[in-house]
Amino acid sequence: MSKSNRSKQERARERIAQIRAEEARRRRRRLWLACSGAAIVVIGLVVGITLALSGGGAKATNNNLHLTPLSSLGALEPAPSAGPLGPEQVPVPSGAALASTATAVTGQPKDGISCQTSEQTLFHIHAHLTVFVNGSARQVPAAIGIPGAVAQSTPAGSFVGQGTCFYWLHTHAADGIIHIESPVHRTYTLGNFFDEWGQPLSTSRVGPASGHVVAIYNGQVFTGDPRNIPLTAHAQIQLEVGSPLVAPEQITFPNGL
Repeated sequence: MSKSNRSKQERARERIAQIRAEEARRRRRRLWLACSGAAIVVIGLVVGITLALSGGGAKATNNNLHLTPLSSLGALEPAPSAGPLGPEQVPVPSGAALASTATAVTGQPKDGISCQTSEQTLFHIHAHLTVFVNGSARQVPAAIGIPGAVAQSTPAGSFVGQGTCFYWLHTHAADGIIHIESPVHRTYTLGNFFDEWGQPLSTSRVGPASGHVVAIYNGQVFTGDPRNIPLTAHAQIQLEVGSPLVAPEQITFPNGL
């Protein structure tokens, strides 16, 4: 083969290599554009679903929670004095406990909630529960969800910091603060808390107190089953049995709660 023919073939091979390289670049670009478009679609779907679930607004959330305005209850008695600050810097009602913890679970799982030797903090939030029976305040006692509770005396009152184990929902003081300290992120409800307590909760019963039950969630009337009230971060929940009905109590969550 002559030198000129060899040169022509080399140039031809180089040209073919260039064409293939350009085609490969075009294929990579098309693939990148396709993936980018798919990613944009996925992001759009995720954003849309997130807005739908988190309610791009309160309206969707309110509908899911069956909430109505507080004004639907008519005239309400003013909330009484919240009581002195307890060990968690939250008021402790002056009334008696709604019920003791004698019927509370003592270590066995309940509603998929376990009792573990230490508190779990992967999912760590707090809610507040106030209870009125015929217009009188009742305490939510300490040690719900803490079997074998050991109470410590503090200048502000009794505080339960130790026990055989800790359920993911529990109380340290008689101030109505429900600690949600869980190894998994899930929605817990007031029904789960009452199940741990070993007390009934329905539209006609709150623990041993029976009668018409009104539930107030973050300043609005919850018209569904009170067992379904979600224990969300800094939720302010009030249960009222009988009459007169009392305006919702509002507490300030201190730093750390």
